[in-house]
Amino acid sequence: MRIHEILRAKGYDVITIRPQATVAEMLKLMRDHNLGAVVVSDDGRRIGGIVTERDVVRQLVDGVDFLHLPVAEVMTSEVLTCEPGDSVQSLMSTMTNRRIRHLPVVDDRGRLAGIVSIGDVVKSHITQIEFERDQLEGYVTR
Repeated sequence: MRIHEILRAKGYDVITIRPQATVAEMLKLMRDHNLGAVVVSDDGRRIGGIVTERDVVRQLVDGVDFLHLPVAEVMTSEVLTCEPGDSVQSLMSTMTNRRIRHLPVVDDRGRLAGIVSIGDVVKSHITQIEFERDQLEGYVTR
């Protein structure tokens, strides 16, 4: 199975935030859309960074003063991405080895084309296993 199949099922929409927005605004966005990560982008197509729940927790250790900072100051700027043609298996491996829960998907021009979470990958994997089980059961009962 490929990443584009996950995106076809879940959709291609990605909630983004501008780098100059405050962390408080970003947290409201995350709450309102039930997100674990937000892609930082000036135009909704080019990835400038990503902010995850982990990034916020790391900042909380030092207090809440960071809530008024721009998102650009707390984001992870070196964003690992994947492409629609990548295999779900390779994505699972990357997410596990790098301890990443969200990966933006970029098209062949490097533009934001979607986002995949570990939950999306697990759901896809379960669907694939169930399909294979059903095929095997059908084969055995023939």
